Amino acid sequence: MTIAVFTLSLLGAMMLGTPIAFALLICGGALMVSQGQIDTTILSQKLVEGADSFPLLAIPFFMLAGELMNAGGISRRIVNFALAWVGHLRGGLGLVAIFASVVMAAISGSAAADAAAIGAMLIPMMRQAGYDVPRSAGLIAAGGVIAPVLPPSIGLIVFGVIANVSIGKLFLAGIAPGLLMGVSLVIAWQWVARRDKVTVQPRQSMAARGRAAVDGIWALLMPLGIIGGLKFGIFTPTEAGVAACVYAFVLGAFVYRELNMRQCYGLLVSAAKSTAVVVFLIAAALVSAWLITTSDVPAQVAAMLEPFMGNKILLMFVIMVIVVIVGTALDFAPTLMILTPVLMPVVKQAGIDPVYFGVLFIMNNAIGLITPPVGIVLNVMCGVAKISMKDLMRGLWPFLWAELFVLLLLVLFPDLVLVPLKWLS
Repeated sequence: MTIAVFTLSLLGAMMLGTPIAFALLICGGALMVSQGQIDTTILSQKLVEGADSFPLLAIPFFMLAGELMNAGGISRRIVNFALAWVGHLRGGLGLVAIFASVVMAAISGSAAADAAAIGAMLIPMMRQAGYDVPRSAGLIAAGGVIAPVLPPSIGLIVFGVIANVSIGKLFLAGIAPGLLMGVSLVIAWQWVARRDKVTVQPRQSMAARGRAAVDGIWALLMPLGIIGGLKFGIFTPTEAGVAACVYAFVLGAFVYRELNMRQCYGLLVSAAKSTAVVVFLIAAALVSAWLITTSDVPAQVAAMLEPFMGNKILLMFVIMVIVVIVGTALDFAPTLMILTPVLMPVVKQAGIDPVYFGVLFIMNNAIGLITPPVGIVLNVMCGVAKISMKDLMRGLWPFLWAELFVLLLLVLFPDLVLVPLKWLS
């Protein structure tokens, strides 16, 4: 009965076009009514408590760092560096897109922003060189969803807050899966593009490569600084966001001199708006999470999954299939907010490492950003590449399957996540 109230109230509110944060609050109210209690004071108190979290301070800082990175010329220099070194290879512009996606993912943590920035720079070049545009756009879209997996990932921060899991450990555990996603895209791209007749970029001289390396070295050091600082305990994930902001500002304003003070107000407003949306979602989700727990929904879900509880790998496989299906209908944030409080008790009861589950859960949600019909990155790339959704999906399939294969691999072999985490911890 409780699961029916939870599901019907949530889906009903969403079908009426209610924003997801308010839909979660409506769902919480429906659960209170089903329990025979209506207390708006509790709802308001839990809403405030949901936003009152120190780790959430990392979100505005990393969002601002992403804005500063794009405005300060950091993104462009990362692409130029890759062009200088691998642009002359067959399929080289695709390799440039993958390299830029991985590096920018380790800076901004935003899939849509990374895909839009890289697509705007590379799609015109790939179209002019004779590359298949839908395939190129599909590659860049698939590369963009590496951002929620590699640190500093906003998705991992949100999961860590909702599930009460160490954000630092989640960041370190996300490195190997994120890099494996990049490797899978390289293999898939080389396979599908090997027979394309395209104009190869001219090989640049070592002097030109050296200039590109010198020009981009400070941009390339940014993700290393963030990850290294976390690894050696120099700063916490929240402090890492502050460090990323300061580094991006100094780099854009004083080293590259492409960022001026007049731009900063607009960047601050943009980051503040994005932060407000995310934090309100988290606060509403934590209200629902509290009511889900008091309504004993996780125990009912665990009872439904009881046949799989004896086998951790099989249970993870079933959960991942459920999340993939849900991800085709819901966006990243709703899936994360709704399923985290429901699935975490089941995962803990089965003895699955919460950090391992969190990384795979976020990875699965990230892949949902490129599954039709809701995937936001798909809509972004359609606009950037000026192609239809049908054409984009035609080009995307090889790369979507490659990333789903990596997800399956991590389900079957958990040590691919857990062993590197132990090395890095």
